[in-house]
Amino acid sequence: MAVITIARHFGAGGKTLGTILAQKLGYTLVDEEIVERVALEANVSPDWVDAVAQETGTSWMHRIMSKIGPLRGGYLETSMEAKPGYIDGNLYIQLLHKVIPQIARQDKVIILGRGGQYILAKDPNTFHFLMIADLERRIAFMMEHYKLNRKQAQIVVEKQGARRLNLYRYFGKTDYDQPELYHLVFNMNRVKMEEAANCVCQLVASAASA
Repeated sequence: MAVITIARHFGAGGKTLGTILAQKLGYTLVDEEIVERVALEANVSPDWVDAVAQETGTSWMHRIMSKIGPLRGGYLETSMEAKPGYIDGNLYIQLLHKVIPQIARQDKVIILGRGGQYILAKDPNTFHFLMIADLERRIAFMMEHYKLNRKQAQIVVEKQGARRLNLYRYFGKTDYDQPELYHLVFNMNRVKMEEAANCVCQLVASAASA
C-alpha cells in the first residue's frame, strides 16, 4: 500500500481531509501518536513535547516557567519529576526524523503535518499533499467546524500559522509551500473537501495498480 503526508495552512482542513481519507482507504490517521512517541524517546511527558512543538521560539519555556509558583509544583517541574528527561526544539526535530520513518514503515498511514513532506521526501511509497486557503476561508472553516466566534477563530489561525513557520525554521526550510514538494496542492478556496479526498484516493489507487 502507501503512506500519505498532509501539510496545510492551519484552518485549511488538514485533519478533516485526513479523517475522510482514513475512512475511505482504511488507513490510520497519525497525529497525536507522533507526540507520544517523541515523548517516549525523550523520556519526558507528552505535554512537554507538545509545548515545544506548539510554541514559537523560546517563549514556550517562559510560559511554562511562569506557571511555577514558590509553593506549588508547576507543569515543567512536575513533568521532570515524573520523567527526568529533556527536550528542546532541536531535539524535537531530531526525534521526528527517527519516529516518523518508524510510523511510515507500518504502511497504510496518514501523517498529519510535522514536516513529513521533508522527512519522507525520498520515500517512493509516500504521497505528499498540501492544502492551502486564504485567511478568510480558514477563519470561516474554524468557525464552522469548531464552533468558534470570529475573533477566536482568527486568533487560533494566526497563532497556529506562526507556530507552523517556527517548526519549519527548526527544519531549516523556507520552501514548505512550494508545489514541487507535493504530488498535489489543493486550493480549498476552489476545491471541495470531498473532491480533494477523491483525488487523493484515485492517485493512491492508480499507483497501487501500476
